[in-house]
Amino acid sequence: MKQMDSRDYLLNELKEIEKWEKDQKGLWFWERLTRLPFKMLDRFTPKFIQEKVGLLLDELGSYIQTGGQYLTSEKSVFQFFEKKTGRRVSQLTDMERVPVEEMKQASLALGEQRKKAATIQGASTGIGGIFTLAIDIPAVLALSLKTIQDIAIIHGYDPRDKKERVFIIKCLQFSSADVVGKQAILNELSDFNNESKSREVISQLQGWREVTLTYTESFGWKKLLQMVPVAGIVFGAFANRSMVSDLAETATMLYQKRRILDRLDQATDSADLPT
Repeated sequence: MKQMDSRDYLLNELKEIEKWEKDQKGLWFWERLTRLPFKMLDRFTPKFIQEKVGLLLDELGSYIQTGGQYLTSEKSVFQFFEKKTGRRVSQLTDMERVPVEEMKQASLALGEQRKKAATIQGASTGIGGIFTLAIDIPAVLALSLKTIQDIAIIHGYDPRDKKERVFIIKCLQFSSADVVGKQAILNELSDFNNESKSREVISQLQGWREVTLTYTESFGWKKLLQMVPVAGIVFGAFANRSMVSDLAETATMLYQKRRILDRLDQATDSADLPT
């Protein structure tokens, strides 16, 4: 079984993550399409679909406050982690002895699994176009939050903690933000484990409806394209797959960075990491 990370390995991985952050500059055509004026979404989308998308705001607000129905199961994540790495984990504190590389590999495997699930879900709910779309909207939100939470647990962080749920919502927001928004989020999260910094981010989320608006706008446009019967199968599969894929990548990178910085800080305090 792999031993603890060396300092050189951690620093090299940190450089790779920082390179990824710098690459988050442009938007693909698909993302540009989803950033058309939100008023157009209001004009073309049937009222009950608008209401469903609007409910995302309330659901996300509820999640931040209590976690509610969206909290994931630690036990199932531990079982998945053991299956992928061969390392037995029974509680979050066990993750303190897990190499970052194993966390990364398990997160990537989880992302692949969830992309497949999202593709199937989007295609199946796209069959009926507008009539089955109402089922897809809460389902893909649940899958998105579960994916980020599971990656958090793989890295040893607890979604039952409200502070952690704020970080999770920031990952969700990052995946659909524009270039300026992405940079602002990275700045906010750069010292998230610093108590004063995390309090600032949490206080900003008091206006969580504003914080999640970019996500719901992007989400709404993707769902709008899914309303056409039969053709919605293709749009639904692609939309859900791309959303969950982006989220899984974002969560993996941001949690990797956070865990690496934690390890480097610990090494500075105790000088216990090999070089």
